[in-house]
Amino acid sequence: MPELPEVETTLRGIETKLVGRSLASVDIRQPKLRWLITPELSSDMVGEEITHLSRRGKYIGIHTSKGTLIVHLGMSGSLYFVPAETPPLFHDHVDFCFADEDVWLRYTDPRRFGAILWTTDDWHEHELIKHLGPEPLSELFNGDMLYARAKGRKVPIKTFIMDSKVVVGVGNIYANEALFKAGIRPDRLAGKISKVRMTRLVECIKVVLSAAIKQGGTTLKDFVGGDGKPGYFKQELAVYGRADKPCVVCGAALKEIRQAQRSTVFCSNCQS
Repeated sequence: MPELPEVETTLRGIETKLVGRSLASVDIRQPKLRWLITPELSSDMVGEEITHLSRRGKYIGIHTSKGTLIVHLGMSGSLYFVPAETPPLFHDHVDFCFADEDVWLRYTDPRRFGAILWTTDDWHEHELIKHLGPEPLSELFNGDMLYARAKGRKVPIKTFIMDSKVVVGVGNIYANEALFKAGIRPDRLAGKISKVRMTRLVECIKVVLSAAIKQGGTTLKDFVGGDGKPGYFKQELAVYGRADKPCVVCGAALKEIRQAQRSTVFCSNCQS
């Protein structure tokens, strides 16, 4: 599932080729994604120049003077360029075509859990976005803030940091990795963690996410970035996907548990 580093990689891969271009047409072959793609998307966007791109959590905003195209990659989505007139495959659901240009922006999504939405209002006030927590790489996300929000909470710390209302974009892969780096067991209750350890966790989240973005994200199955290339952070994973394998620090066999229907891998020696 594309997480924040994969979304940021996608944005950076398409941004320079999109800004300043005008849309000639939007070819919607399959409107039934997580939410139905509305007809207004095509009628409002055609002829509009793309002014800039931005990201909020796992949402990409493609902005014009008239409104914002909101894209979520869901569990299997990719947004990347293809040569114009490239025949679509079965899971290629939407093409954004540009006037007098030799490439198209294509949205592919085998599982169709992603979303392509259009709004003419401030996209930060959209119902899917306005309640999101702070960005993990911003100064708003710090040890004091996370400790204060965790006070009295009786949920596992991994579940807590994956809550998008607490902080956005810390998905399953990176939560596993950050907790290992911080030396904190994923099943420890959030409200029982000291401010010192919480500050360390915030630092580790920032380090892990920044490293993943630098590597172009993590490709486990079919994710590709805006340039059509896979992410290479998989080679850096210390715990995720490594159940029963030796810990890279102490050599003990890594353990796997299920938390909120997700795989959690940790080292019982290095994490407490």
